Amino acid sequence: MVLDYQSDSRSGVLKEWRCALLFFHRANRFRRCFGINDLMINEEIRDREVRVVDQNGEQLGVMSSRDALALAEQRQLDLVKIAPQARPPVCKLMDYGKYRFEQSKKEREFRKNQKVITVKEVRLSATIEDHDIDVKFKNAVKFLKEGNKVKVTIRFRGRQITHSEIGRQVMTEFAERIKEYGTVDKAPTIEGRNMSMFITPKAAD
Repeated sequence: MVLDYQSDSRSGVLKEWRCALLFFHRANRFRRCFGINDLMINEEIRDREVRVVDQNGEQLGVMSSRDALALAEQRQLDLVKIAPQARPPVCKLMDYGKYRFEQSKKEREFRKNQKVITVKEVRLSATIEDHDIDVKFKNAVKFLKEGNKVKVTIRFRGRQITHSEIGRQVMTEFAERIKEYGTVDKAPTIEGRNMSMFITPKAAD
């Protein structure tokens, strides 16, 4: 299909026209150019002229908004403005109610399948005992297996801050021990009297 863009001479119009088509032809990929509730339909469209696309994506040319609305009514469809910034604006013939229902359904499915990653904290100390670090290690592994990030922190007390290398060594050994389950995505850093690092779950093979 050859599209005529001669009347769209302003920069950016071709890009916007393609964006509008991508939105409707690849809606299942959620490539949005605008929100559903931002679209103007039917009598709300008061432009003198509009470029019209039918429900199959075929270009019907430029016509008055009145004629475009009459065509939509003739086909028992709605006239929806999909590219308001184009010159002239681009409108599409569609069943708007059905379209909104399908988009809302896809959004619900998308949110339902979207995994929420939370950050869990594991607190160590510069003088932590072996038994305690075993407990902290098991907790961190549990969090990582659940798909959560782990923030490992050490709070220095008193003059411990002057020997921060001891805390860094504890962090390094902890990261080495847990490398089978997670990867350090932020190396240990000090803020005030706290040292922290972040560990991300390893991707499944």
